Parts: sequence; structure tokens; C-alpha cells
Amino acid sequence: MNRDLTTIEAGVAGLDELLQGGLVTGRLYLVVGRPGTGKTLLGMEFLRTGLDADETVLFVHGEESKPEILANASSFGIDLADAAFLDLGPDSDFFDGDHSYDLVDARDVESERFIEQIRNAIEEINPDRVLLDPISQLQYIEPSEYQFRKRLISFMRFLKGQGTTVIATKTPDESRNDNEVRSLSDGIVELERGEGGRRIGVSKHRGIGQRDGTHGLEIRSDGLEVYPSLLPERRELEADLTNISSDVDGLDALLDGGLERGTSTFISGPTGVGKTTTGTQFLSAAAARDGAPVAYLFEESPRTFVHRSEAVGIPVGDLRDEGSLSIELVEPLSLSAEEFAQTVKTRVETTETEVVMIDGVQGYKIAIRGDETELGRTLHALIRYLKNMDVAVLLIDETNQVTGVPSATSANISYIADNIVFLTYVEMEGELRKGIGVLKKRAGDFERTVREFAITSDGITVGEPLSGVVGILEGTPTRRAATADRTKYRTD
Repeated sequence: MNRDLTTIEAGVAGLDELLQGGLVTGRLYLVVGRPGTGKTLLGMEFLRTGLDADETVLFVHGEESKPEILANASSFGIDLADAAFLDLGPDSDFFDGDHSYDLVDARDVESERFIEQIRNAIEEINPDRVLLDPISQLQYIEPSEYQFRKRLISFMRFLKGQGTTVIATKTPDESRNDNEVRSLSDGIVELERGEGGRRIGVSKHRGIGQRDGTHGLEIRSDGLEVYPSLLPERRELEADLTNISSDVDGLDALLDGGLERGTSTFISGPTGVGKTTTGTQFLSAAAARDGAPVAYLFEESPRTFVHRSEAVGIPVGDLRDEGSLSIELVEPLSLSAEEFAQTVKTRVETTETEVVMIDGVQGYKIAIRGDETELGRTLHALIRYLKNMDVAVLLIDETNQVTGVPSATSANISYIADNIVFLTYVEMEGELRKGIGVLKKRAGDFERTVREFAITSDGITVGEPLSGVVGILEGTPTRRAATADRTKYRTD
């Protein structure tokens, strides 16, 4: 970044981060997007921010009247009453009069008139900020592409001489003029709206640079909100990470004392086997130690979650009521991946959260807007961020196969996991039982056996290793001689 450049706030939370600090004063920025993507609203926020800072601002418009603009801005709580307005649209009697020209092209006359109006307004008002909505007002009146480029260069030099920062809006097209405007702009902000929700990206920021890629964007009742994607720093796991106990002796024994802070753990298994209950046990234990844990629910309501937990002896409702445990419901398709990540980030940075549980991975991929590849990337970034903050992350992951452990996780993101705890059903002599084991523990040792697992009204119990049985991980357990060496059916 060039430290000699002076920047100002763009006016939209999060956009300044994408711009590496804000808009450079005295430059022209192009906001590109299809109708309804929020171009004009972004420009209004830009002007409102200037007014809040006691700056002079000018709204150059042509497609909507001043009363319409003020009404639209007011619907988002934006007050532009103190802004100056320059209306380049035709007067109400425009089509009634005789607007014929002799000897010269009509476009030449209109072009000179428009540019003169803008120059006079800027010189008279001396605005700090100008919104030109849209810039096509200038493009359409020029007789040729060459003349448009010449006029635009002259206009930009004039604005820079005045020290005025300009945002111009434009609908994208495939014309040469579109490329001309993009080329001459100092910065380009692109807005999109599709099946994955609204997106924003900065494709150009001359002299400073920008955060690349697309990011979350929402239009709310109070205006635009930008949610930059997380960019966590890389960090090597430390050798002396603090253990997070489950307060269940057998489970802690499997994990050589518990899970470490700053690691991610997949708790995987088929439906109904006890994955969420196992994760909730870690939350309950952390809450008892003032660890301020939080559960993000994607697949069931808080009411059901509390009822199920209390039915097996985990006092989730009491912990929530006393403020030691937080339960957050994520409504389907209500958030982008970036907004969810920022929500978690805010939570972690304003509390002493030790444990975060995401229940579950498949629910996250369904509830959060975006394509599956992008969701995997953003989930990875969120987990890396949480690990950097020394938070223990629990991800509840459902597998399709009822018995056995055909794969480490159901999702193609097992590379994220530092630890993998699996639960499975085991059929033994016509009786359906449950087993629990550990496939991976990156930051410490673990017991390489499959223990019997049960959920009772008094909570989780993890018993002795399932002795006398082989083939549990393959889903086809068979009896073996009781006197055989136990190490033969261990999983390492």
C-alpha cells in the first residue's frame, strides 16, 4: 500500500477492509452490477458517510427524480436532505418542445450542456464526494467512443484537480465503452446476485491493492452490509496445548485426557448413535469450568436440543439460563458463509469461548448459501481461525452406513480434522450395541481400542473395550477366542 495516499471511509461496513483501508481521495470508483444488486444504495451510503463527517456531497442523477431518491434513501434510514442534487434527466416538458438543432449534431450540443452543468455544479458546490448515478448518462450523449473516452479523461482530471472523490454506477455490458470506463477508473467494485445470494468483490484498486475474491453481501433494512471472508494466519500446533475434558472417565481415557484447545474434532457416525450428545457433553463440561461454550444448530431447534440433552442427564437448559452456555439457531438460507463466520468471530472475540460446536456439517452445507466447493473453503477458513484463537472446535458429522466405519467423515473435508472420534452400531449375538473409538488425534496420544458406548437417563457411559470381537470397523464383527491377544483387534 502507498502510505502517501489519503483514504476516506466508503460508508459500508466491511467494504473498507476489501479496499485495504478505504477510498483514495480525489479518485473515480466504478460500482458495477445488474439492476437490483445495490449499486445506488452503496452510493447513497457513500454520500451519507460524507454528510456525517460534515463534508459537502453532490448527487448527480438522471434516471430518478430528487423526491424519489430521498424517499428510497429514507426507506433504509439514510437522510440525504442536506446533499446537493444535480438532475441531468429531461424536464417534464422535454418531449413537448422543439429541440432541433441546425448545422451541428444534437449530441454535440447535449454533451457540452451536460458537462458544463456538472463542471459548474462542482465548481460552485466544491463537493468532497460525488455520486454519478449512472455514468451511462455521459456515455450515451457522446457522438463516438473516441469522444467519450476523451471526455471522460478530461472529466476525471478535472475532478482530481478539485480533490473530489467520485463513485459512478454502471450496469455491465459487452461494449467497448464498458472496457473504457473500467480501464480509466481507479477502482472497481462489482456486485452480484444469484442462487448463492448476494456477493461483492473489488477487482481493481489502483495504488493500494485489494482483497481478492468475492465476499458476502446483504441488503438489510438499514442498508448494505459486507462480510469479508476470513483469512486466518497459519499456525503450527503447540506441544503443550491445554486439554478440554468431557468429564466422562471412559471418554477422556480414550482421548488421553480429552481434546486440546486449538484443535478441530469431527464426531462422526450414523443417525441416532449419539454424536450430538457426545459433543454436548464437552460443552456441558466446558460450561461448568466457565469456558463460555457455544453450539450453532443447523439441524434442529434449540427447544428440541435442550429437551434431548436434559432427557439424558445433561443440564443444557439450566446452563443456558444462567448464561454459561449459548445455543444459536441458524435458520436455513438466512446467512452467507462469510456472515456466519463473522458472527462466530464476533462471539469468540468478545467472550472467553473455549469450545464451539457446529451441529452438523451436512446441515451447514444445506443452510448456508453458496455452492458446495465454496462452502468447504469457507468452513476450512473458519476452523483455522478458531484454532488460531485456541478454541476447540467440534463438528458433528453424519455418515450413511449404519455399521462399520467406511470413511473418516461423510464430507470431503476430513483434512480439516485434527481429531476424529467415531461412533458406530455393533450387532453382537442378535443385540444392537454401540461402540466409540478414535481414528486420529494429531496433538496427542489416544487409546487404540473400540469401547462400548451407551446413553442412559444419567448421561453418557463409555465402558470397557469390546473384547472378543474383530471386524468392528468393517461393519462385520465376529467373535474370537477370549484368550487371544487383544492387540490383534486394535485399530492402529
